[in-house]
Amino acid sequence: MPRRPRAAPTARRPDPALSLPRELAEVVGEGHVLTDPELTAGYERDWTGRFGARAALVVRPADGGELAEVVRRCAAAGVPIVPQGGNTGLVGGGVPRGGEAIVSLRRLDVIGPVDAALGQVTAGAGVTLAALQEAARRHGEDPTLDFAARDSCTLGGLVACDAGGARALRHGTARPHVAGLEAVLADGSVVSRLQGLTKDNAGYDLPALLIGSEGTLGIITRVRWRLAPMVPARATALVALDSVAAAARLLASLRDSAPTLESCDFFGPEGMSLVLSHQRRRSPLRTDAAVYLVLECAGRRDPTDELAAALDAAGAHDAVLADDAAGRAGLWALREGHADAINAAGIPHKLDVGVPLSELERFLAEVPPTAAAAGAERVIVFGHLGDGNVHVNLLGAPAEDRRADDAVLELALRCGGTISAEHGIGVAKADWLARARGDAELRAMRAVKHALDPGGLLNPGAVLALDQPSSSGPNVRPAVSSWIQ
Repeated sequence: MPRRPRAAPTARRPDPALSLPRELAEVVGEGHVLTDPELTAGYERDWTGRFGARAALVVRPADGGELAEVVRRCAAAGVPIVPQGGNTGLVGGGVPRGGEAIVSLRRLDVIGPVDAALGQVTAGAGVTLAALQEAARRHGEDPTLDFAARDSCTLGGLVACDAGGARALRHGTARPHVAGLEAVLADGSVVSRLQGLTKDNAGYDLPALLIGSEGTLGIITRVRWRLAPMVPARATALVALDSVAAAARLLASLRDSAPTLESCDFFGPEGMSLVLSHQRRRSPLRTDAAVYLVLECAGRRDPTDELAAALDAAGAHDAVLADDAAGRAGLWALREGHADAINAAGIPHKLDVGVPLSELERFLAEVPPTAAAAGAERVIVFGHLGDGNVHVNLLGAPAEDRRADDAVLELALRCGGTISAEHGIGVAKADWLARARGDAELRAMRAVKHALDPGGLLNPGAVLALDQPSSSGPNVRPAVSSWIQ
């Protein structure tokens, strides 16, 4: 019998993920696709040191066009993306969970001309806050947003997290500063609304949806930022008080008698002691206190007398005022130095919550015993009194032990607060989102996510957990991309 011809062997299809570095190099250049572990390591862990994993690669596009093509090719290869700005995040939202491509936006650092008539400027997502401040101030304008991480944090990241900072008391968070933005969606398409029009209600406000979405709905490439005329005169005070209630009364008095008040931050005696030791300096105050406030007024005229008179009228007698740059910086260093001092003492669990001012005294009293009962050895708190934002830092708990974190988040909710005030949800608090927002909101968020990113390509696991428990108990298991095994 004649033999049947043997079938030709089926050619094995190449894994598209394996060819991805070469394909991305065609877009951004070989020097901007990193696969060597020694080169990718600096992108793979967040600022706390608690979150991160190995990335498939790091790609560094130079502009929105390159980024759009990078997203298209990652989507074709089935490789998910973690967008990353200055990598100053504290909740694991800008670092990989294992095997994603990190898209670094640091090269998107072009700042356009300042439009002084409108008080606006368009800047790339990789522009640092410090660079934006410098560019604006050369034209007599001010971005009116500030953080201790100003030299590292980037515009795209702070908009993606709707960050706030010390000056939110007067100027709000990032959201009201955004007059428009440009972003790349999960399919590589680009949405752009950079005209900066104050009145433009044509259809849904997609830029507003992307603010605070933490890179899960689109990757911000450029931002149209609202500026304000720069005020030249500032005065800063450090005040010692005997209770949170006294601090709240002082804030109420200052709102009425010091209209130039811009910032009102607080910290406790534990933080003061730690910062003084770390900075090797003495307290500028005469006495120790239960609560310390750093206040700042800003105006076209010197607000020093206004601030001093307001403090005297409120009975805040143990206070130090400074109206020169060096003196003001020295007082602010006591508050902004907390992060470095805490990190020097150990790897902290950093929690960013919001609590109504009426419940703040209760919250601060209950945090230490609550956290200690769950395994934390030391608790240091500071924050922004004017907007109820409390940064809770826990030392002594193992990095992977979340019991103390959960206990503090639960306490914040019991006090009528929120689990995230400015750092975002990331992966650290994704399991808490249903508890904080409820099942109806969570379903709506998932519907929006599925509509804009049906393949789960953008920052999977951030904000919306991959296995998200509902507030009523049973787990809601979303579709998980095939790359997660």
